[in-house]
Amino acid sequence: MSSSDTQQHRARAQDRLSEALAQGSLADVRRILLKMEPADVAHLLASTPPRHRQVLWQMIEGELESEVLNELNPELRLEFLSGMEPSDLAQLAATLDDDDVADILQQLPDRVTFEVLDAMDQQDRSRLEQVMFYADDTAGGLMNTDTITIRADLTLDVVLRYLRRHEEIPEMTDNLIVVSRDDRYVGLLPLRTLLVSDPSHSVREMMETRQAPIPVEMPDDEVARQFERNDWVSAPVVDENGRLVGRITIDDVVDVIREDADHSLMSMAGMSEEEDTFAPILKTARRRTVWLAINLVTAITAASVINAFQGTIEKVVALAVLMPIVASMGGIAGTQTLTVLVRAIALGHIHQKNQLWLVQREAMVGLINGVIWAAVVAVAASLVFDDWMLGGVLAAAMVINLITAGVSGALLPLALERLRIDPALAGGVILTTVTDVVGFLAFLGLATAVYGT
Repeated sequence: MSSSDTQQHRARAQDRLSEALAQGSLADVRRILLKMEPADVAHLLASTPPRHRQVLWQMIEGELESEVLNELNPELRLEFLSGMEPSDLAQLAATLDDDDVADILQQLPDRVTFEVLDAMDQQDRSRLEQVMFYADDTAGGLMNTDTITIRADLTLDVVLRYLRRHEEIPEMTDNLIVVSRDDRYVGLLPLRTLLVSDPSHSVREMMETRQAPIPVEMPDDEVARQFERNDWVSAPVVDENGRLVGRITIDDVVDVIREDADHSLMSMAGMSEEEDTFAPILKTARRRTVWLAINLVTAITAASVINAFQGTIEKVVALAVLMPIVASMGGIAGTQTLTVLVRAIALGHIHQKNQLWLVQREAMVGLINGVIWAAVVAVAASLVFDDWMLGGVLAAAMVINLITAGVSGALLPLALERLRIDPALAGGVILTTVTDVVGFLAFLGLATAVYGT
């Protein structure tokens, strides 16, 4: 099914649910939900206004409940979990992977988390505590402990008989992990190799040792890059002593990639990637107020620069008309550079040796574009206002601002990254302030020098 067909299918299901809810036909609602995939149910919950959302959630029962929770964004998931008893949460946790349960419990208050852990059996609690020990943005926080391990001295025939004793094997199992007697990682035995090779061969003869394990403290974005570069389906995770502690699967990596993309997009507007589309009015307004306040401060800063040249603007009124052009061109040029650099940082392309080259390149790009568009607007302004000096001032200010925009757009994310500040979140507002202030200073300062006050 194509993506457009999937969207149409979801839209039709949502229309049927809305109609059934409006008519009060809860039996029809339950029947429709039971026929849907967990991911589709989660999508419907996320795209449903709050007054219908709780009704739909109450219709979801059994194993479907845990699977749907696993697909929800963290904010919406917490909304539903907050109304559940610890014993119910413990039962729900038994149906999910360790990493997913850890993500859920880390959202809950500590008191509730401890109650849920106490309600689990010793084996489940030990496995879960192992995952929760690590930060959720590391390989340890992504991994699950559901692995199948074998020894290198076994024959393939013995391994096959061992696998047949399992009722099922963990999802996304493409390799069996070979470990030593003290659980140190040795290598991988691909299932495709196991199935087509002579059963009398040993694991040591057929295993692969080229794939290095993932350190448990590796950041999740680097894990995602490793999976992308190597086309992995799963990968073993080891502690600082080389002992196997779990594995990461591609479905968890896809979640990381999606969350990073959401984070980059939403952070440009100062918002969280967990933002609920249908959040209540007051909650939404409160979240956006902080960012608006920050932008008000930057706007006042730019306005104060303009106010300093009030006399020049009164003398040459055309300056007030042309000022937004200088600021806008600088803002757009800077945003282009900032976006490229933030993306490069996310992809791991930036390192110490190529930073200077990138800054120099963006400065030259700013100079070239500045000269080209300065000539265009200078001619246009000169013809419109019949003042060639005004056109020259506008051209010079635009060149200055576009060069500044290119250099600032390159330096800001590098500096913020070094200070451990998210460049996607803070870069945009700082860059806009810089280009506005420099643009106004250059344009009005040059105009003051040319025309006097």
